Amino acid sequence: MSERPLLELDDVRVHFGLRGSFLQRMAGRDVGSVKAVDGVTLSLRRGEVLGVVGESGSGKTTLGRIALRTVPLTSGTVRFDGTDLTGLRESRLRPLRRRMQMVFQDPNASLNPAMTIAQAVGHPLQIHKLAMGKTEREARVAEALERVGLGTGVMAKYPSDLSGGQKQRAVLARAVICGPDLLVADEPVSMLDMSVRARILELMLDLKRDLGLTYLYITHDLATAKFFCDTIAIMYLGRVVEYGPAEQIYADPRHPYTQALLRAIPEPDPGRAVPRDLPRGEVPDAALPPLGCSFHPRCPVAFEQCGWESRDLADLLERHWVSRPAETYETERAVVGELDELEQPATTATLAAGGRATGKDVEDLLETIRRENPTDPLWRGVRNIRPDGEAVTVEFRDDHVDPPLYDVGGVKVACLKYRDDTAE
Repeated sequence: MSERPLLELDDVRVHFGLRGSFLQRMAGRDVGSVKAVDGVTLSLRRGEVLGVVGESGSGKTTLGRIALRTVPLTSGTVRFDGTDLTGLRESRLRPLRRRMQMVFQDPNASLNPAMTIAQAVGHPLQIHKLAMGKTEREARVAEALERVGLGTGVMAKYPSDLSGGQKQRAVLARAVICGPDLLVADEPVSMLDMSVRARILELMLDLKRDLGLTYLYITHDLATAKFFCDTIAIMYLGRVVEYGPAEQIYADPRHPYTQALLRAIPEPDPGRAVPRDLPRGEVPDAALPPLGCSFHPRCPVAFEQCGWESRDLADLLERHWVSRPAETYETERAVVGELDELEQPATTATLAAGGRATGKDVEDLLETIRRENPTDPLWRGVRNIRPDGEAVTVEFRDDHVDPPLYDVGGVKVACLKYRDDTAE
């Protein structure tokens, strides 16, 4: 591998503005934005396979499009083979894009149903003016199809005549026909049958070896990433939370989210019971991410400075009530008023009493929940619970920290557990 990275992403950000209501737009009110990618720094050396792993909505597909400069950057820098792509116009980007190609998730949507396979695979040659004559173009198409294991017998066929695996091979032939250096592969095997996935990944490794390709491999599947990747970047809500050599991350995952993803990998032996212990709750709203560490509402080891806030209190109440019998739920729910005010992130939460209840009744309910589950991480972030007439005020610590990537034994981890001056 060469010393200079082929691809460098330096603190890249892509924020998509929310439209809001008609009246909000007329008044010119800023209704916020979705931080699809929020301050990611990565480098990819020639010949390397970098896996970007995360759940749906983590920002991994947007990161792939950033690498190809097909989405506008909010801020940050993209360099390809030493060339700064950030401010380049489309006319100057196009020659470089011949060296950067993308393989999409769905081969059915990637191929034009009205084009034959020969036309579809050869189309990039026309776009980049690499094979002007029909004979030359057909020869290069035949060579590309042979390379991916299809052969020339499919040239006159249409995508509807091919199986899913054959279509993805045709997509790979189209991607490599221009001789690229970098392939951004966005979930390239997730739409395929399990029996076909391994063969496609093996083909991609063969292409890497034979053509000197470099891959940015985007996936939600840590099992295939283990087979395919040299380096892994774990993404959560637009941020990289763990980044390092694949072998090291699989052997000793450091971030609680990475640990949870690895526990979610299916066990092929049906007779072997594997503890899952998956993160509680759902992925938060990307338009209004949690304070502090974005993973803290789902983290089993979160502590005082991780970012506890009003929305976490609402989640605590809802988790508690889900496990209650209907009669108990109705009795306790009548003690607490509406929870809507807790949906705005704040380190001070006011929980109104419901009906004839008082703030003291709400306090008693919270203390009951605390006694039933004193190890819930949220209690570590609560400074004070104070009844105030017909409401109760819950004060959280306000010294929360949004963790950067810390160097931990050759791996970078965005978790406060690894900050030297933080005590759990």
